[in-house]
Amino acid sequence: MFQNVIVRRPCKAMVEGITSNPQLGKPDYEKALRQHDTYIEALKQCGVKVTVLPADERYPDSCFVEDPAVITRKCAIITNPGAASRNGEKDEIIGAIREFFSEDKIEYIKAPGTLEGGDVMMVGDHFYVGRSARTNEEGIRQFIAILEKHGLSGSEVTLEEVLHLKTGVNYLENNNMLVSGEFVTKPEFAKYNRVEIPEEEAYAANCIWVNGTVIVPMGFPAVEKAVRDLGYPVILVDTSEYRKLDGGLSCLSLRF
Repeated sequence: MFQNVIVRRPCKAMVEGITSNPQLGKPDYEKALRQHDTYIEALKQCGVKVTVLPADERYPDSCFVEDPAVITRKCAIITNPGAASRNGEKDEIIGAIREFFSEDKIEYIKAPGTLEGGDVMMVGDHFYVGRSARTNEEGIRQFIAILEKHGLSGSEVTLEEVLHLKTGVNYLENNNMLVSGEFVTKPEFAKYNRVEIPEEEAYAANCIWVNGTVIVPMGFPAVEKAVRDLGYPVILVDTSEYRKLDGGLSCLSLRF
């Protein structure tokens, strides 16, 4: 069960954030703020305390707080984001992390290792880590060493197509996993109850489980039905403006 969630308000500069989908257009900032409000309310409905960090205009993508840190039940790991324009975000998240973890429980990925939290999927005490354009072999080596030091475990998953691991695969607890695209056939996930997401709704594979409820992106009926059919209560949240920056539901929060 999660008790705490950290989010960061989107900044006005978000309209200049990194994207691989420029055809979707630039985000509407006011709409993005409203969507963020709804996201925070959805989290609160799941019984967590939400810490809201202020917008940081220096970093257009800084609302995606999942990337500069990974939080486990034993420790917090400050990552070393692989996107140059986002690397400084790691220094800005430390203050919030220190509110919850003592210094001996905060670890750091160091250069030349790079790692982004969007490439990390927690399944109990095991963490799958995607090797991507943003997370490299050395970053994964350091990350797994840190996990093992704290009695946890990790393993690498090679990505061929997607930006981050959780772009295409997300664990919903109770052995249930949403998979899309290249993750449908990955042997690493064969032991789970995999629910295949149709190609046209692949974006919505990025759902989040929060204390028994699953938050699902609005506008993806096949995914919503699949999650409801697994027996979970569902809260729908519109993330259209974050999708324009390759962002989804998990990217917008640190849940622990």
